[in-house]
Amino acid sequence: MNISFQKTFFAIATTFALFAIFVVARPILIPISFALLISFILLPLANRFEKWGINRMAAALFAILATILLLSGGIYLFSTQIVSIAGEFSHFQEKIINVFAEATAWLNSNIGVVPDLGKDELMDQLKSWLSKSSGSLVQQTFSGSAGFVAGLIATIIFTFLFLIYRKGFKQAVILYFPEEKRERAFKMLKSIQMVGQKYLVGVILIVIIIGLINSFALLIIGIDYPFLFGFLAAVLAIIPYVGTTLGSTIVVLYAFMSYDSLWIPIAVVITFWIIQVVESNFLSPKIVGGTLKVNALAAIISIIVGATVWGIAGMILFLPITAMLKVVCQEYEELKPIALFIGEQNVKEKKLDTEILDKLKGKIKKIASK
Repeated sequence: MNISFQKTFFAIATTFALFAIFVVARPILIPISFALLISFILLPLANRFEKWGINRMAAALFAILATILLLSGGIYLFSTQIVSIAGEFSHFQEKIINVFAEATAWLNSNIGVVPDLGKDELMDQLKSWLSKSSGSLVQQTFSGSAGFVAGLIATIIFTFLFLIYRKGFKQAVILYFPEEKRERAFKMLKSIQMVGQKYLVGVILIVIIIGLINSFALLIIGIDYPFLFGFLAAVLAIIPYVGTTLGSTIVVLYAFMSYDSLWIPIAVVITFWIIQVVESNFLSPKIVGGTLKVNALAAIISIIVGATVWGIAGMILFLPITAMLKVVCQEYEELKPIALFIGEQNVKEKKLDTEILDKLKGKIKKIASK
């Protein structure tokens, strides 16, 4: 096999150029990517409004407003619980400082890590450090919140534009293909849309189901604000592999800080572990996994790359983007190896192995009969 060093160089250079574009254009690409996925799921609702005689611009606006009202209603239901938890923050802070000071004092007395420091002196130093760092923390929180709000507004605007100009965008992409391949290009775009739409619908179903299971489990255990923590953990589970652990850690820390019994946080850990096993092995493969058809190796690589390039947003976005990339690669002979690497070919491999074994058995029987 002859290897073209020129083509290899161009492929590597193109890969690095794409990564550079992803990093540099991050503030604009993240809202566009979220808007594209959201527009996929809002498209049926916008089409329904248009069938009722509403023009395209108003239909797109009504679909976005309906989504915003639905999310605002969910936030309003938990607003009182969020305010109550925020009021208990100073109590949690005191307890965390106390636990950390006791642990450090115990290490000091038994191992001698920090000599001549008692518990009271450690608590004073921790409180002083927290008061000094609170200003920078508030500044970082404000800048992060401002960036989040700006990205949210940009996402809403891009979603609106995708919905009202969707046919023009689709026709523009199709016109790049030769006339004899335009029908195939249309089917490819339709497949990409269905992958994104089914993925988001599956994620929403998972959040609702896992949120209800978490909430009732925490209610049985006796945790305060069970529905808030249950749905918070379910929403964080959108972040693959990391979100579930983060959501359960928040609840375990709250249980540890709020209750004197050690069995309550232990019960929370066991409960979330059982729920995670059920979700990972039964719910997600049936509801979400079947729509993506991305193998575990490609999924993990996409999450790591997404986290490196776009942070948490990349961990959420790169998995469906990888599934869409597989659909595109399947349409080109040169890119089919990439689609084969990304896709789930285990079933086909088993069928192929079975066919090979059957042929070998047939040949062996023929040789034995002779």
